[in-house]
Amino acid sequence: MDVHDSAVLIERGRRVLALEAEALRASEAALGDAFVHAVRLLAACTGRVIVAGVGKSGLVGRKMAATFTSTGTPAMFLHPVESVHGDLGIVGADDVAILISKSGESDELLGLIEALARLGVRRIAMTAVPSSRLSRLSDVTLDLLVREEACPHDLAPTTSTTVTMALGDALAVAVLQAKGFQAEDFARLHPGGALGRRLLTRVSDVMVRETLPVLARTATMREAVVLLAERRGIAVVVEQGRVSGVVTAGDLTRLLERQQDVLSVPVEAVMSTSPRLAEDHELGSAVVHRMETHGIMAMPVIDTAGQLVGVVHLHDLMRAGAV
Repeated sequence: MDVHDSAVLIERGRRVLALEAEALRASEAALGDAFVHAVRLLAACTGRVIVAGVGKSGLVGRKMAATFTSTGTPAMFLHPVESVHGDLGIVGADDVAILISKSGESDELLGLIEALARLGVRRIAMTAVPSSRLSRLSDVTLDLLVREEACPHDLAPTTSTTVTMALGDALAVAVLQAKGFQAEDFARLHPGGALGRRLLTRVSDVMVRETLPVLARTATMREAVVLLAERRGIAVVVEQGRVSGVVTAGDLTRLLERQQDVLSVPVEAVMSTSPRLAEDHELGSAVVHRMETHGIMAMPVIDTAGQLVGVVHLHDLMRAGAV
């Protein structure tokens, strides 16, 4: 064994990655009418997407079904063997099936596809052999274009499973875009995780609404200093409900560096007159990005009419999981 030869091990790993990358590029270049037909079948499906495969193809199929389901297209994995022993009862004529087999000659899958045809289910084959029986019994065939596995013996499913998974992702993403599936829809299907919190958290969910650090334009820095200390480093200058400026702890620090007597200085001479604002309906993640980009710790929040309705703090957004 040559496990101690680092160069050999790295070269073997690179060979696998190169073969799989090459296969993906070939699949990308060959994408055409069959892919369009498959996407249209899936987007128009009023039932469920049934995904089936045996062995490693089955494992990829489970992932594919999960991806469709999480992006707004109800899908489930159906084991070909179990299907012909009662599980076909879950299949309806409004469903569309994706059947995965590199050779296209899997006996278990062929038994299933014949049953699906009798039920009137539309069928999409994913195979590396377009002339196979699986392909002939399907409505559309997506050629995996894999003629060699990355396994040195050309036996273990490697390149073929990579291409199959990537093609399944391509189908799912094309379908979700065709159906107008949005980030908010994704969040509703993932409410319990960090991703759901990031996509669902709005500024209005986190912002401070009560006892806002508001100053009149005629105020002095004496009043601003009190608010900066009590209201977490921000004071908002407001005229007729609209934000005309912002004073931050950083503004106070820079003022102290220039002069000693700062308390009598008018707020108007210190405030930023073009402050960055958040809108109450915005996603928290978008506001976090702006805050981090511009080094802002707190931001006034306005409503659709431009009126001040709150203040949002970066730490509160981060605690709420908006990142």
